Amino acid sequence: MRYKVQPEDFVVEERIQFPLAHRGPFAVYRVRKRGVTALGVQARMARRLGVAQSDVVFPALKDKEAVVVQHAAVRGTGPTHLAGNGFEAEFLGRGSRPLTPADIVANRFTLVLRDMPAAEVERIQERLALVARHGLPNYFDEQRFGSLTPGEEPIGKRILQRDAEGALRAYLTQSFAGDPAPVRTFKTFAAAHWGDWERVFEAAPRPSNFRSVLTYLRDHPGGEAAHYRKALNLVTRRLLGIYLVAYQSLLWNRTAARYLVARVGEAPATIEVAGERLPVYRELPGSLDPDVAIPLPNHRAVYANPEMAAVVAQVLAEEGLALNDLKARILKNAYLPKGKRGLMLFLQDASASPPEPDDRFPGQHKLTLTLTLPRGSYATLVIKALAT
Repeated sequence: MRYKVQPEDFVVEERIQFPLAHRGPFAVYRVRKRGVTALGVQARMARRLGVAQSDVVFPALKDKEAVVVQHAAVRGTGPTHLAGNGFEAEFLGRGSRPLTPADIVANRFTLVLRDMPAAEVERIQERLALVARHGLPNYFDEQRFGSLTPGEEPIGKRILQRDAEGALRAYLTQSFAGDPAPVRTFKTFAAAHWGDWERVFEAAPRPSNFRSVLTYLRDHPGGEAAHYRKALNLVTRRLLGIYLVAYQSLLWNRTAARYLVARVGEAPATIEVAGERLPVYRELPGSLDPDVAIPLPNHRAVYANPEMAAVVAQVLAEEGLALNDLKARILKNAYLPKGKRGLMLFLQDASASPPEPDDRFPGQHKLTLTLTLPRGSYATLVIKALAT
Protein backbone atom coordinates (compact mmCIF):
# COMPACT_ATOMS: atom_id res chain seq x y z
CA MET A 1 0.00 0.00 0.00
CA ARG A 2 1.25 3.49 -0.89
CA TYR A 3 0.05 6.94 0.01
CA LYS A 4 1.14 10.48 -0.89
CA VAL A 5 2.09 9.27 -4.35
CA GLN A 6 1.09 12.75 -5.54
CA PRO A 7 -0.01 15.81 -3.53
CA GLU A 8 -3.65 15.37 -4.59
CA ASP A 9 -3.66 12.00 -2.82
CA PHE A 10 -3.44 13.75 0.56
CA VAL A 11 -5.89 16.62 0.93
CA VAL A 12 -6.32 18.45 4.24
CA GLU A 13 -8.95 21.08 4.96
CA GLU A 14 -8.49 23.00 8.21
CA ARG A 15 -11.68 23.96 10.02
CA ILE A 16 -11.60 26.92 12.37
CA GLN A 17 -13.89 28.83 14.68
CA PHE A 18 -12.78 32.44 14.68
CA PRO A 19 -14.80 35.64 15.08
CA LEU A 20 -14.51 37.64 11.85
CA ALA A 21 -15.43 41.31 11.66
CA HIS A 22 -15.33 44.28 9.27
CA ARG A 23 -12.62 45.94 11.34
CA GLY A 24 -9.55 44.83 13.20
CA PRO A 25 -5.75 44.93 12.97
CA PHE A 26 -5.49 41.52 11.25
CA ALA A 27 -6.62 40.35 7.82
CA VAL A 28 -7.68 36.70 7.84
CA TYR A 29 -7.10 34.56 4.73
CA ARG A 30 -8.04 31.08 3.63
CA VAL A 31 -4.88 29.71 2.01
CA ARG A 32 -4.69 26.82 -0.45
CA LYS A 33 -1.20 25.42 -0.92
CA ARG A 34 0.26 22.50 -2.86
CA GLY A 35 3.70 20.94 -2.46
CA VAL A 36 5.08 23.72 -0.27
CA THR A 37 5.51 24.20 3.48
CA ALA A 38 3.47 26.66 5.50
CA LEU A 39 6.71 28.47 6.36
CA GLY A 40 7.46 28.79 2.66
CA VAL A 41 4.02 30.28 2.03
CA GLN A 42 4.49 32.56 5.04
CA ALA A 43 7.69 33.97 3.51
CA ARG A 44 6.11 34.40 0.06
CA MET A 45 2.99 36.10 1.42
CA ALA A 46 5.16 38.45 3.48
CA ARG A 47 7.19 39.44 0.41
CA ARG A 48 4.06 40.01 -1.67
CA LEU A 49 2.46 42.13 1.04
CA GLY A 50 5.62 44.02 1.98
CA VAL A 51 5.46 43.03 5.66
CA ALA A 52 7.77 41.20 8.04
CA GLN A 53 7.48 37.41 7.95
CA SER A 54 6.46 37.48 11.62
CA ASP A 55 3.40 39.54 10.60
CA VAL A 56 1.98 36.53 8.72
CA VAL A 57 0.71 34.02 11.28
CA PHE A 58 -0.28 30.42 10.52
CA PRO A 59 -1.80 28.65 13.55
CA ALA A 60 -0.48 25.26 12.38
CA LEU A 61 2.18 23.76 10.13
CA LYS A 62 0.83 21.10 7.80
CA ASP A 63 2.20 18.56 5.35
CA LYS A 64 4.31 19.80 2.47
CA GLU A 65 3.56 16.90 0.12
CA ALA A 66 -0.17 17.52 0.14
CA VAL A 67 -2.94 19.81 -0.98
CA VAL A 68 -3.81 21.85 2.07
CA VAL A 69 -6.48 24.44 2.82
CA GLN A 70 -5.58 26.33 5.96
CA HIS A 71 -5.77 29.81 7.41
CA ALA A 72 -3.46 32.73 8.09
CA ALA A 73 -3.77 36.09 9.79
CA VAL A 74 -1.80 39.07 8.44
CA ARG A 75 -1.10 42.16 10.47
CA GLY A 76 -2.32 45.14 8.43
CA THR A 77 -4.26 45.26 5.20
CA GLY A 78 -4.12 43.17 2.06
CA PRO A 79 -5.88 42.43 -1.22
CA THR A 80 -8.96 40.24 -1.54
CA HIS A 81 -6.92 37.68 -3.49
CA LEU A 82 -3.25 36.84 -3.30
CA ALA A 83 -1.35 34.19 -5.25
CA GLY A 84 2.21 32.98 -5.67
CA ASN A 85 4.30 29.93 -6.38
CA GLY A 86 2.46 27.00 -4.80
CA PHE A 87 -0.32 28.94 -3.07
CA GLU A 88 -3.32 31.20 -3.38
CA ALA A 89 -5.08 33.09 -0.58
CA GLU A 90 -8.63 34.43 -0.29
CA PHE A 91 -9.52 37.25 2.11
CA LEU A 92 -12.24 36.23 4.59
CA GLY A 93 -12.51 39.19 6.95
CA ARG A 94 -10.72 40.92 9.75
CA GLY A 95 -9.88 39.93 13.31
CA SER A 96 -8.85 41.56 16.55
CA ARG A 97 -5.96 39.13 17.06
CA PRO A 98 -3.88 36.59 15.13
CA LEU A 99 -5.03 33.02 14.76
CA THR A 100 -3.83 30.46 17.32
CA PRO A 101 -3.91 26.64 17.40
CA ALA A 102 -6.91 26.85 19.72
CA ASP A 103 -8.95 28.34 16.84
CA ILE A 104 -8.62 25.08 14.90
CA VAL A 105 -11.45 22.71 15.74
CA ALA A 106 -10.70 19.88 13.31
CA ASN A 107 -9.05 18.83 10.07
CA ARG A 108 -10.92 17.08 7.26
CA PHE A 109 -8.85 14.60 5.23
CA THR A 110 -9.33 13.00 1.85
CA LEU A 111 -6.74 10.25 1.42
CA VAL A 112 -6.02 8.09 -1.61
CA LEU A 113 -4.37 4.75 -0.81
CA ARG A 114 -2.78 3.11 -3.83
CA ASP A 115 -1.03 0.03 -5.19
CA MET A 116 -3.13 -2.54 -3.35
CA PRO A 117 -4.32 -6.01 -4.36
CA ALA A 118 -7.98 -6.80 -3.76
CA ALA A 119 -7.23 -8.71 -0.52
CA GLU A 120 -5.42 -5.71 0.97
CA VAL A 121 -8.29 -3.40 0.05
CA GLU A 122 -10.68 -5.66 1.93
CA ARG A 123 -8.37 -5.77 4.94
CA ILE A 124 -8.06 -1.96 5.00
CA GLN A 125 -11.84 -1.60 4.88
CA GLU A 126 -12.23 -4.01 7.80
CA ARG A 127 -9.56 -2.21 9.83
CA LEU A 128 -11.19 1.16 9.13
CA ALA A 129 -14.46 -0.11 10.59
CA LEU A 130 -12.65 -1.33 13.74
CA VAL A 131 -10.67 1.90 14.17
CA ALA A 132 -13.82 3.96 13.67
CA ARG A 133 -15.55 1.91 16.37
CA HIS A 134 -12.76 1.55 18.95
CA GLY A 135 -10.30 4.36 18.19
CA LEU A 136 -6.52 4.07 18.34
CA PRO A 137 -3.78 5.51 20.54
CA ASN A 138 -3.37 9.21 19.83
CA TYR A 139 0.39 9.15 19.29
CA PHE A 140 2.34 12.03 17.83
CA ASP A 141 3.56 10.94 14.39
CA GLU A 142 6.71 11.50 12.34
CA GLN A 143 5.89 15.11 11.44
CA ARG A 144 6.61 16.00 15.05
CA PHE A 145 10.09 14.50 15.01
CA GLY A 146 11.93 16.02 12.09
CA SER A 147 14.51 17.48 14.49
CA LEU A 148 15.53 14.06 15.82
CA THR A 149 18.65 12.38 14.44
CA PRO A 150 18.75 8.56 14.67
CA GLY A 151 21.41 7.40 17.12
CA GLU A 152 21.85 10.85 18.67
CA GLU A 153 20.45 12.38 21.85
CA PRO A 154 17.61 14.83 21.05
CA ILE A 155 18.54 18.50 21.31
CA GLY A 156 15.54 19.00 23.60
CA LYS A 157 16.94 16.46 26.04
CA ARG A 158 20.33 18.19 26.08
CA ILE A 159 18.61 21.49 26.82
CA LEU A 160 16.71 20.00 29.75
CA GLN A 161 19.97 18.49 31.03
CA ARG A 162 21.42 22.03 30.88
CA ASP A 163 24.06 20.87 28.42
CA ALA A 164 24.35 24.06 26.37
CA GLU A 165 27.49 22.96 24.53
CA GLY A 166 25.94 19.61 23.63
CA ALA A 167 22.78 21.30 22.37
CA LEU A 168 24.83 23.75 20.30
CA ARG A 169 26.99 20.98 18.90
CA ALA A 170 23.85 19.11 17.83
CA TYR A 171 22.36 22.27 16.28
CA LEU A 172 25.50 23.00 14.28
CA THR A 173 26.61 19.47 13.34
CA GLN A 174 23.67 17.02 13.27
CA SER A 175 21.73 16.66 10.01
CA PHE A 176 17.97 16.72 10.32
CA ALA A 177 15.24 15.56 7.97
CA GLY A 178 14.65 18.28 5.42
CA ASP A 179 18.11 19.84 5.65
CA PRO A 180 19.11 20.98 2.14
CA ALA A 181 22.42 19.75 0.72
CA PRO A 182 24.37 22.98 1.50
CA VAL A 183 23.31 22.77 5.16
CA ARG A 184 24.34 19.11 5.37
CA THR A 185 27.73 19.99 3.88
CA PHE A 186 28.17 22.79 6.37
CA LYS A 187 27.25 20.59 9.33
CA THR A 188 29.78 17.96 8.29
CA PHE A 189 32.44 20.68 8.12
CA ALA A 190 31.40 22.09 11.52
CA ALA A 191 31.67 18.64 13.12
CA ALA A 192 35.20 18.21 11.74
CA HIS A 193 36.35 21.69 12.85
CA TRP A 194 34.48 22.12 16.13
CA GLY A 195 35.98 24.96 18.14
CA ASP A 196 37.66 26.67 15.15
CA TRP A 197 34.92 29.25 15.07
CA GLU A 198 36.49 31.47 12.41
CA ARG A 199 36.64 28.64 9.85
CA VAL A 200 33.21 27.32 10.80
CA PHE A 201 31.76 30.83 10.51
CA GLU A 202 33.23 31.27 7.01
CA ALA A 203 31.69 27.94 5.96
CA ALA A 204 28.19 28.77 7.27
CA PRO A 205 25.42 29.33 4.70
CA ARG A 206 24.45 32.93 4.02
CA PRO A 207 22.11 34.17 5.31
CA SER A 208 21.40 31.85 8.22
CA ASN A 209 20.95 31.79 11.96
CA PHE A 210 24.12 29.70 12.09
CA ARG A 211 26.13 32.84 11.38
CA SER A 212 24.53 34.77 14.25
CA VAL A 213 25.40 31.98 16.68
CA LEU A 214 28.92 31.58 15.29
CA THR A 215 29.58 35.31 15.41
CA TYR A 216 29.09 35.18 19.16
CA LEU A 217 31.23 32.04 19.55
CA ARG A 218 33.97 33.57 17.41
CA ASP A 219 33.97 36.70 19.57
CA HIS A 220 33.95 34.67 22.80
CA PRO A 221 36.45 31.81 22.39
CA GLY A 222 37.60 29.60 25.22
CA GLY A 223 34.67 27.22 25.60
CA GLU A 224 33.22 28.67 28.81
CA ALA A 225 29.85 27.27 29.83
CA ALA A 226 28.31 30.74 30.12
CA HIS A 227 29.31 31.55 26.54
CA TYR A 228 27.77 28.37 25.20
CA ARG A 229 24.58 29.20 27.05
CA LYS A 230 24.42 32.70 25.59
CA ALA A 231 25.14 31.37 22.11
CA LEU A 232 22.38 28.78 22.47
CA ASN A 233 19.92 31.55 23.25
CA LEU A 234 20.77 33.13 19.90
CA VAL A 235 19.24 30.15 18.09
CA THR A 236 15.89 31.11 16.59
CA ARG A 237 13.19 30.88 19.25
CA ARG A 238 10.92 28.90 16.91
CA LEU A 239 13.62 26.26 16.43
CA LEU A 240 14.33 25.98 20.15
CA GLY A 241 10.62 25.46 20.70
CA ILE A 242 10.53 22.75 18.03
CA TYR A 243 13.43 20.91 19.69
CA LEU A 244 11.73 20.99 23.09
CA VAL A 245 8.35 19.93 21.73
CA ALA A 246 9.86 17.04 19.77
CA TYR A 247 11.45 15.60 22.90
CA GLN A 248 8.34 16.23 24.99
CA SER A 249 6.26 14.43 22.34
CA LEU A 250 8.67 11.49 22.38
CA LEU A 251 8.23 11.20 26.15
CA TRP A 252 4.43 11.46 25.77
CA ASN A 253 4.35 8.67 23.19
CA ARG A 254 6.39 6.39 25.44
CA THR A 255 4.14 7.20 28.39
CA ALA A 256 0.96 6.48 26.42
CA ALA A 257 2.37 3.21 25.10
CA ARG A 258 3.51 1.99 28.53
CA TYR A 259 0.24 2.99 30.16
CA LEU A 260 -1.79 1.09 27.56
CA VAL A 261 0.31 -2.05 27.96
CA ALA A 262 -0.02 -1.80 31.75
CA ARG A 263 -3.81 -1.44 31.53
CA VAL A 264 -4.66 -3.66 28.56
CA GLY A 265 -1.72 -6.01 28.07
CA GLU A 266 0.60 -6.61 25.15
CA ALA A 267 -0.75 -5.45 21.81
CA PRO A 268 -1.28 -7.71 18.80
CA ALA A 269 0.48 -5.21 16.53
CA THR A 270 2.80 -2.22 16.58
CA ILE A 271 3.50 0.78 14.38
CA GLU A 272 6.78 2.61 14.01
CA VAL A 273 7.10 6.27 14.95
CA ALA A 274 10.47 8.03 15.13
CA GLY A 275 12.28 4.70 15.23
CA GLU A 276 10.19 3.30 18.11
CA ARG A 277 7.64 0.50 18.03
CA LEU A 278 4.36 1.59 19.62
CA PRO A 279 1.43 -0.72 20.41
CA VAL A 280 -1.90 -0.59 18.59
CA TYR A 281 -4.96 -2.70 19.39
CA ARG A 282 -7.75 -4.21 17.33
CA GLU A 283 -10.19 -3.28 20.08
CA LEU A 284 -9.96 -2.11 23.67
CA PRO A 285 -11.83 -3.30 26.76
CA GLY A 286 -14.74 -1.29 28.06
CA SER A 287 -12.91 -0.82 31.35
CA LEU A 288 -10.50 1.62 29.67
CA ASP A 289 -11.84 5.16 30.02
CA PRO A 290 -12.03 6.52 26.45
CA ASP A 291 -11.80 10.10 27.74
CA VAL A 292 -8.57 9.69 29.69
CA ALA A 293 -6.00 12.40 28.92
CA ILE A 294 -2.28 12.37 29.68
CA PRO A 295 -0.59 15.65 30.67
CA LEU A 296 2.23 16.77 28.41
CA PRO A 297 5.43 16.13 30.39
CA ASN A 298 6.74 19.31 32.02
CA HIS A 299 7.92 20.29 35.48
CA ARG A 300 4.44 21.38 36.59
CA ALA A 301 2.47 18.45 35.18
CA VAL A 302 0.28 16.64 37.73
CA TYR A 303 -0.43 12.93 37.30
CA ALA A 304 -3.27 12.22 39.71
CA ASN A 305 -3.61 8.62 38.57
CA PRO A 306 -0.99 6.63 40.57
CA GLU A 307 -0.60 4.06 37.78
CA MET A 308 0.08 6.77 35.23
CA ALA A 309 2.41 8.62 37.61
CA ALA A 310 4.45 5.43 38.02
CA VAL A 311 4.68 5.02 34.22
CA VAL A 312 5.87 8.62 33.79
CA ALA A 313 8.47 8.21 36.53
CA GLN A 314 9.77 5.06 34.84
CA VAL A 315 9.94 6.67 31.40
CA LEU A 316 11.82 9.67 32.78
CA ALA A 317 14.16 7.55 34.91
CA GLU A 318 15.25 5.67 31.80
CA GLU A 319 16.24 9.04 30.35
CA GLY A 320 18.12 10.03 33.51
CA LEU A 321 15.50 12.66 34.30
CA ALA A 322 12.82 13.46 36.86
CA LEU A 323 9.69 15.56 36.45
CA ASN A 324 11.38 18.58 38.02
CA ASP A 325 14.02 18.50 35.26
CA LEU A 326 11.44 19.21 32.57
CA LYS A 327 12.01 22.94 32.49
CA ALA A 328 14.31 24.63 29.98
CA ARG A 329 16.25 26.51 32.63
CA ILE A 330 19.13 27.50 30.33
CA LEU A 331 16.80 29.19 27.83
CA LYS A 332 15.26 32.63 28.10
CA ASN A 333 12.43 32.52 25.57
CA ALA A 334 11.50 28.91 24.81
CA TYR A 335 9.43 26.61 26.97
CA LEU A 336 7.84 23.19 27.14
CA PRO A 337 4.12 23.65 26.46
CA LYS A 338 1.57 22.71 29.08
CA GLY A 339 -1.74 20.95 28.70
CA LYS A 340 -3.16 17.47 28.17
CA ARG A 341 -3.55 15.19 25.18
CA GLY A 342 -6.29 12.61 24.87
CA LEU A 343 -4.95 9.07 25.09
CA MET A 344 -7.30 7.83 22.36
CA LEU A 345 -7.99 9.16 18.88
CA PHE A 346 -11.51 8.70 17.52
CA LEU A 347 -12.34 9.25 13.87
CA GLN A 348 -15.29 11.39 12.85
CA ASP A 349 -17.34 10.80 9.70
CA ALA A 350 -14.94 8.13 8.46
CA SER A 351 -15.82 6.39 5.21
CA ALA A 352 -14.21 4.60 2.28
CA SER A 353 -15.30 4.82 -1.34
CA PRO A 354 -15.71 1.64 -3.40
CA PRO A 355 -12.28 0.49 -4.62
CA GLU A 356 -11.26 1.51 -8.13
CA PRO A 357 -8.58 0.41 -10.60
CA ASP A 358 -5.37 2.27 -9.79
CA ASP A 359 -4.48 4.61 -12.66
CA ARG A 360 -0.90 4.91 -11.38
CA PHE A 361 -0.24 1.21 -10.72
CA PRO A 362 -1.84 -1.00 -13.40
CA GLY A 363 -3.43 -4.19 -12.11
CA GLN A 364 -3.76 -2.80 -8.58
CA HIS A 365 -6.53 -0.98 -6.72
CA LYS A 366 -6.89 2.38 -5.03
CA LEU A 367 -9.17 3.35 -2.16
CA THR A 368 -10.27 6.86 -1.18
CA LEU A 369 -10.84 7.53 2.52
CA THR A 370 -12.49 10.58 4.06
CA LEU A 371 -12.31 11.32 7.77
CA THR A 372 -12.21 14.19 10.23
CA LEU A 373 -9.71 14.37 13.09
CA PRO A 374 -9.45 16.76 16.03
CA ARG A 375 -6.62 19.26 15.86
CA GLY A 376 -3.22 17.90 16.74
CA SER A 377 -3.97 14.36 15.54
CA TYR A 378 -2.35 12.72 12.54
CA ALA A 379 -3.95 11.12 9.50
CA THR A 380 -0.63 9.42 8.73
CA LEU A 381 -0.98 7.61 12.07
CA VAL A 382 -4.41 6.35 11.01
CA ILE A 383 -2.93 5.06 7.74
CA LYS A 384 -0.19 3.21 9.64
CA ALA A 385 -2.78 1.64 11.93
CA LEU A 386 -4.91 0.55 8.97
CA ALA A 387 -1.88 -1.14 7.43
CA THR A 388 -1.12 -3.28 10.51
